[in-house]
Amino acid sequence: MKDMDFSDVDHPHHYSADKIECIEYLKDNMPWEAYTGYLEGNVKKYMHRWRRKGKPTQDLAKAAWYLNRLIHELTTEGNDN
Repeated sequence: MKDMDFSDVDHPHHYSADKIECIEYLKDNMPWEAYTGYLEGNVKKYMHRWRRKGKPTQDLAKAAWYLNRLIHELTTEGNDN
């Protein structure tokens, strides 16, 4: 974890302070449908609110991060039907 590049979007320090990053903990502790629904829900949340926040590009980047993570999960887990 020491070498991880912390940023407000990719690896926020408050989500990476423990031995396992929060997103990995969620993946390991949720059923597949719940985990992918969580990723999809975050994409929708950040897309919905980007116009109303003080940092619109940050919210759009977060939406992109969750969408890219969802795409990655679908392609690496063999669920890209």
